[in-house]
Amino acid sequence: MKSFSQDIPLTLEDLIPGGKTNYKYRAEMPRQISWHGDKLTYIKGDSIMIAPLSEKEKPQVFLSLNDINKGLSIDKEELPKSLSMVQFVSDETNELLVMTTQNFFFYDFVEKSVKAKFRNIEKMENHDWSEKSRMLAYTKGNNLFVQNSDGKEFAVTTETDTGIVSGQSVHRNEFGIKKGTFWSPSGNLLAFYRMDETMVTNYPLVDVSVRIAKLKDVKYPMAGMKSHQVTIGVYNPATQATVFLKTGTPKEKYLTNVSWGPDEKSIYVAEVNRGQDTCVVKSYDAVTGRLLATLFTETHSKYVEPENPVQFLKNDPTKFIWQSERDGFNHLYLYDTTGKLLKQITTGKWDVTSVLGFDQKGENLFYISTEVSPIEKHVYKLNFKNGRTDRLSKEDGVHYAALSTSGKYICDRYYSQSNPGKVAITETKTNKTFIYHTAKNPYRNVQLPEITLGKLKADDGTTDLYYRLVKPLNFDASKKYPVVVYVYGGPHSQLVDNSWLGQARGWDIYMAEKGYIVFTLDNRGTSNRGIDFENITHRQLGVVETQDQMTGVNYLKSLAYVDVERIGVHGWSYGGFMTLNLMLRHPETFKVGVAGGPVTDWKYYEIMYGERYMDSPQDNAEGYKGSSMVERAGDLKGRLLLIHGDEDHTVVMQHSLQFLHSAIKKGTHPDFFVYPGQEHNMVGRDRVHLHEHITRYFDDFLK
Repeated sequence: MKSFSQDIPLTLEDLIPGGKTNYKYRAEMPRQISWHGDKLTYIKGDSIMIAPLSEKEKPQVFLSLNDINKGLSIDKEELPKSLSMVQFVSDETNELLVMTTQNFFFYDFVEKSVKAKFRNIEKMENHDWSEKSRMLAYTKGNNLFVQNSDGKEFAVTTETDTGIVSGQSVHRNEFGIKKGTFWSPSGNLLAFYRMDETMVTNYPLVDVSVRIAKLKDVKYPMAGMKSHQVTIGVYNPATQATVFLKTGTPKEKYLTNVSWGPDEKSIYVAEVNRGQDTCVVKSYDAVTGRLLATLFTETHSKYVEPENPVQFLKNDPTKFIWQSERDGFNHLYLYDTTGKLLKQITTGKWDVTSVLGFDQKGENLFYISTEVSPIEKHVYKLNFKNGRTDRLSKEDGVHYAALSTSGKYICDRYYSQSNPGKVAITETKTNKTFIYHTAKNPYRNVQLPEITLGKLKADDGTTDLYYRLVKPLNFDASKKYPVVVYVYGGPHSQLVDNSWLGQARGWDIYMAEKGYIVFTLDNRGTSNRGIDFENITHRQLGVVETQDQMTGVNYLKSLAYVDVERIGVHGWSYGGFMTLNLMLRHPETFKVGVAGGPVTDWKYYEIMYGERYMDSPQDNAEGYKGSSMVERAGDLKGRLLLIHGDEDHTVVMQHSLQFLHSAIKKGTHPDFFVYPGQEHNMVGRDRVHLHEHITRYFDDFLK
């Protein structure tokens, strides 16, 4: 029998992000690992290291913090104190971005000279660098600015109405949108989003940290109500002039997946109608803003959701790759710039999850997919000429990869249920792999509970549903244990896969130490299983998901060691919504529930997400009523705790308050807890307190 040097159980301080000792139980992986040309670099102490590419090599020092500081001709007080303030400008240049409290520098570490200097101005956010033209775009408040390499600032927009926002992410970060500025390939032009929210109703949040509570209005367009209007501007730093793309009417639509043509003359946009059942890919003239071509249109009876811009071939600017779920799974399609479909590149009942890039000649494409299993991700090379694919990842698990500049190597970071992390380097031509780093098990001196993965059949008799079961520490099959079902269940999620500990969270381990079984299942409606698996929930959120979760619960009830009288459920956000669904649709089963930041009625949720999955309340009144937990507040039988941050602008606190209001009218008695000053997710020390509070609730009413 294995002995463990630590007899004291792990605490929430050990297991929860924000905990004082949480750092002890993170697997040690190389810091800031990235390619610089064909050199794989990482940070170790005060040095940028070069990783060995084979067993014959050893790690080497590439640059030290001392080397960098010696070459920088700046005040001693301003020199970076650690390499966390330093990063490569790109993988192809000899320049570093050095960030200080007063300035940002482009520093050439070969010539040992500063190539550009930008002022670090108070309240500047959303930094976007162009290494080619050595310019910096950023926002201050609701306006967009640019600095040249001498630190001179130019205002791109000068809006006085705070309801008009430029240079920031739009459409509430849906459609894969993560930023609001897009430098052209040579950095000569800057495309940016301009969002007019003046027509959107203000939504009141309240800051209670000051003596007289302060109103903090946000723009929150709810499903079925007036939406914002977005346009795309193109700013020319040389002339300081801006041209807007002539995207036309209707103005209430979604301009997604902005990308530049390789020649900087055209901009490609995937335009989605407000109903979100049609996507039209168009190209626009970057100089005049006029429409050049409508390339192709995709439609679906439920919804379309483009999340990846067109990606041009390495050495052929007349062809690009488009990602689409049109055949039921996310695959790659080759088009030319006239909009002609040349061929489907990948096919099969599995999803491509990311495209890594091309090799030097553009002959081979590298991507990651779920071809092996829905709960694994693997790396592939595809030859454009003959269509042959080769799997480059060797071991089971979930793989994340980055391609070197030339395409000669893949850096493969991967994890599995028993592997806390490895870094491998693979030669893409020979497919030879060298495992450069193997992380130690951070729990090697601690006894962990047993964690198993499995699958069940959904009630349709054919669909596999994957689950994770965490057994209590020192499990005894002759005993009866309480169960907590931890649930999310919404789109763009996958809580069960073959990654480290099967994605079991610190709180799962903590609850297992305290004698609970913790069970998690990915129901239909979640990701990486194809479009039909996801969109079966359309217009009726909570219904199919609850059926699948009950399939998991019925499996639990079949286990002799499960106490069927002590089953609880907990989830956050969509998981809070699912907690309410399970508690209220099946009150005979669930004794205790904790719903964090829950959606209680989709008519209070925002347009982009809400209307994609539910359509509008006007068009789907029956569906909205059927998925409303406010309507069901009177069905509560067990103990239920709702938790909310009072400044939540993702799921506004009105959701919980409306549920409480309904419960009062219908004579039920949920409990309620508020985190002042917190938004949708608790952070810092509040996160540790949150998990202690949740645990106490289960201890008080379930254990």
